[in-house]
Amino acid sequence: MSTHDVEVLVVGAGQAGVAMSEHLSEGGVPHLVLERDRIAERWRTERWDSLVANGPAWHDRFPGLEFSDVGPDEFASKEQVAGYFESYAEKIAAPVRTGVEVTSVRRNADGPGFTAETSEGTVRARFVVAATGPFQRPVIPPIVPEQAGVQQIHSSSYRNPAQLPEGSVLVVGAGSSGVQIADELNRSGREVYLSVGPHERPPRSYRGRDFCWWLGVLGLWDAETPPSGAEHVTIAVSGAHGGHTVDFRALAAEGIHLVGMTGSCTEGRLSFADDLATNILQGDESLRDLLDAADAYVDRNGLDLPADPGARAQGPDPQCMRDPLRELDLAAAGITSIVWATGFAVDYGWLQVDAFDETGRPDHRRGVSTEPGVYFVGLPWLSRRGSSFIWGVWHDAKHVAGHLMTQRSYLAHDAARR
Repeated sequence: MSTHDVEVLVVGAGQAGVAMSEHLSEGGVPHLVLERDRIAERWRTERWDSLVANGPAWHDRFPGLEFSDVGPDEFASKEQVAGYFESYAEKIAAPVRTGVEVTSVRRNADGPGFTAETSEGTVRARFVVAATGPFQRPVIPPIVPEQAGVQQIHSSSYRNPAQLPEGSVLVVGAGSSGVQIADELNRSGREVYLSVGPHERPPRSYRGRDFCWWLGVLGLWDAETPPSGAEHVTIAVSGAHGGHTVDFRALAAEGIHLVGMTGSCTEGRLSFADDLATNILQGDESLRDLLDAADAYVDRNGLDLPADPGARAQGPDPQCMRDPLRELDLAAAGITSIVWATGFAVDYGWLQVDAFDETGRPDHRRGVSTEPGVYFVGLPWLSRRGSSFIWGVWHDAKHVAGHLMTQRSYLAHDAARR
């Protein structure tokens, strides 16, 4: 086992770690990026086979490199995204070591900096950047007991319809992942139930511009805090099949059984909240609000963008909204599997420093931790709404690197005076 000294240790070589490496290199800061698997591993092995990015290639990229194999208005596949980050790391000569797991990081008791224990030895660093992202521990609510006799997997473990046993499927969660998985299962011929909670439902495009563009010009990507009560509301948008606006009424018309939020399970009977119509109507309202803001922007700036009345078209409310299903006998409905598209929890068990709040979440401001010398990159709402998108990660990393380099300059000044 070896011991290695480095000024900055970056843990994780996904989009956050690669972005951080670029900004540190530009600042001339010696650093090392450790990744337990491969670069952008989660894009490869924790996504379903047909996944594409939810933003177009012109938007979901770093400024220094375009996709070589995806048109600007197209949506990159998961393999193309992973390949993009590999190419980017090679382009910037990022000092990445793959296949090395960081098992612990502790502050040094007898001097400045930190000591990291890894699967290949010890690393001593003056600064540590946690770039492991938000998708660390899949969350499956303890609702349906194992004895219910259905296979239960998280969306991060779902690959394709053939993976699941024959029979009907319940998908819980109607954000981008849940909607796309439910649609794929339905197209494969499965009978599908989709549990729909609160969500925002932006248009895929409007008046000839993608919703990513609209959120940009309207300043919505720069919102620094989520609206009150909407900290965990999911976004229902899809880049699948060339990109389209998610329409729950259309999904119902195509045969998907929509139900409210999943409640409890007793003796094989699963209950649902009486909130399906409310959740869908609130999603409709979020769409109309964005369309109204876009129209006002067009008028205010005198833009020649074509009217798009079809974006406001709305089909009739399906029976499931008017008379919602409140309980489902899993066996009688033929449900043999449940896909939980219910998000993730962070897991920083390896980072054993005083940088977390009472809930175990990182305690930081724009990625600058309450523990001096420790930084976070790649978390949703790290600095703004756009933080969860690829381009947002790049800008967050630039800010974090700038703060780190400022601290480094103070330390260098102090050392020079001694």
